[in-house]
Amino acid sequence: MTQCWRLDTPAQTLVLASREDRLAEIVYWSGPLDEGEELSALVDLMSPSPAGGVLDRVAPLSICPNARDGFTGMPGLELRGADGAAVHPAFRLVEASPRPNALTLIFADPDLGVRYTFTARAYPGSDMLVLEAALHQGGAGDLRIGWLSAPVVPASPQVGEVVEFSGRWCGEFQMNKSPLTPGARLRENRLGRSSHEHFPGILLPTAGATETGGEVFALSLGHSAGHRHLLETLPDGRTQVQFGLTPGQHLPHEAKSGPLYLTRSGAGFNGISHAFHRHIRKQLVTFADPERPRPVHYNCWEAIYFDHDPARLMQLADQAVDLGVERFVLDDGWFGKRDDDSSSLGDWVVDRRKWPDGLTPLIDHVKARGMTFGLWFEPEMVNLDSDLARAHPDWILGPGDQVTGRGQHVLDIAKPEVADYLFDAIDAILSEYDIDYIKWDHNRVLPYPDPGQAEALYRLLARLRTAHPGVEIESCASGGGRIDLGILAHTQRVWLSDSNDALERLKMQRGASYFLPPEIVGSHVGPRVCHTSGRIFAMGFRAAVAGTRAFGLEMDLAELQDAERETLKAAIAAFKARRHILHKGRCHRLETRDPQVLAEIFVNHQKRNFVLFAGQLGPSDQTLSMPLRLTGLDPDARYRLKLENPGDVAYGQNRLPRRPFQAGRHVEMSGALLMQAGVQLPNALPNTLWTVTGKKI
Repeated sequence: MTQCWRLDTPAQTLVLASREDRLAEIVYWSGPLDEGEELSALVDLMSPSPAGGVLDRVAPLSICPNARDGFTGMPGLELRGADGAAVHPAFRLVEASPRPNALTLIFADPDLGVRYTFTARAYPGSDMLVLEAALHQGGAGDLRIGWLSAPVVPASPQVGEVVEFSGRWCGEFQMNKSPLTPGARLRENRLGRSSHEHFPGILLPTAGATETGGEVFALSLGHSAGHRHLLETLPDGRTQVQFGLTPGQHLPHEAKSGPLYLTRSGAGFNGISHAFHRHIRKQLVTFADPERPRPVHYNCWEAIYFDHDPARLMQLADQAVDLGVERFVLDDGWFGKRDDDSSSLGDWVVDRRKWPDGLTPLIDHVKARGMTFGLWFEPEMVNLDSDLARAHPDWILGPGDQVTGRGQHVLDIAKPEVADYLFDAIDAILSEYDIDYIKWDHNRVLPYPDPGQAEALYRLLARLRTAHPGVEIESCASGGGRIDLGILAHTQRVWLSDSNDALERLKMQRGASYFLPPEIVGSHVGPRVCHTSGRIFAMGFRAAVAGTRAFGLEMDLAELQDAERETLKAAIAAFKARRHILHKGRCHRLETRDPQVLAEIFVNHQKRNFVLFAGQLGPSDQTLSMPLRLTGLDPDARYRLKLENPGDVAYGQNRLPRRPFQAGRHVEMSGALLMQAGVQLPNALPNTLWTVTGKKI
């Protein structure tokens, strides 16, 4: 007897089958099937016969493959008894609960006293499927869980490569493409947070897939702890995909895998991005005031560091608001006796040496100028030189002789008394002062993997948001060290990277766009000399790059020359005029034959307006710019286009008298022509970002 179930969204169907009450298998994950499709016939069709030289039955690639079924690949579950011997449960279906857009399947081995629960939910409005596995053991509970994968997903036979995202501090979201070859490809993150190095998401394109066409599959683990993901191409040709949490130091008696997000696109990589962007917007990120535009943001860190002078900060606030800034953020150094990064983490009380009257005078000044106020915290960390560490050395996670990171240790926030202390300390600050934003930092990795720390963080953030629903929170971890779909359920902004190098930012923002919508990605104009790369870029380029995401500034505003100030002020005004398109519309990456050009277009949902950005990274191999074919427009409409930065057209690259478009005058073209012939942009010097606006006539 075979039982079948299906989950559907507009772009995909997932079909599961349980044969003879054994663990279910995903027998189909691809384009949408007709409602009347006979699923049992699909199961029969997808049942292979054993070949020569192998076992007499083809081992099922189930949602939790195991050796008991003859499976010789990496198992989806590792269990060991008290004697250390491997244990292989004989799971049988005991309960199936299909509901509209949801499915729960429970499998049990009564002899071992273990229960495996599969849950799945479909979100038709965002084209997303979410799967999760949980293992519970009753009775004596003498089994130890070494590994639990989220429900295992078979890769389509048409997939020939994997696209992953790796990185480092100041170099996050670097795209890597690798062919799928026989054997296992394993990436394991044991850093205790989702990390700069291992973003927990992959793309699986079929042959010939592009940004705008072809079939692509995507998976992402929605959890902030360390994780493991595996792609294993078996000798029989099937490929399994596993995602799960890196086990903690102490093996648990029961565990959850973390939610695994799945989506499929028949419209290339852009279709994948649109699904993730919709889901994050509709289901995960919740703004205190959804109708409020994402504010232009000033962070004072790279202006003052730890040198806090209220009069100087008020002067910075005056300079910021004159540029068009809407939120002023006081960064590190306001608490304890924090004169450098070696002390006071954990002592979340205002430093009265620097702030004799507290933060109120600065906040009142900021609000009087029409801005809101934000504050930096790093709650999960502690310095040994702090009142907290001296009073509670037992609150530190890990051994006493561990290697420090940035001179700090990690608090064991899974202890209720630690979480209560942090809640009370932060709640006191938020209750005393008018604060609408927290930059929540996390500047070192954990001493060992511990998923319980991430779960405790989620509980703490939920408590704070309940107590202070008007406060927004940014996830920062030395830049992009903790960006994932788990943290986004509790925060409203991410700090993509500590690098304000505009050229590197352009590339990192491109990588992040595969998963993250632009309005939650903080992007700041940094100092003239970038503090992390030493490079110097023109203000126009720096401001243009920041203006493609959630615009911010992070510099000493006193260093601005008059021309730079006017350029920056104009860029902020332009951003405000089009942020409704950037932050509410649809982002499409464009195909470019020139590897030195990165281009994307933002189109509002009615296809009436668009903004095109095309960045020139370095010198091109050819002498002329290549036409950019647009996408996402109404082919039957006509659009009026304008190059917004004609002043960046360099004479040396464009020697003849300028065409009207290059001179910044309007031109008109049909949507069909823009998508088929494209736009011929001026020949560009490196470090140029062309901006083109379009409006339906």
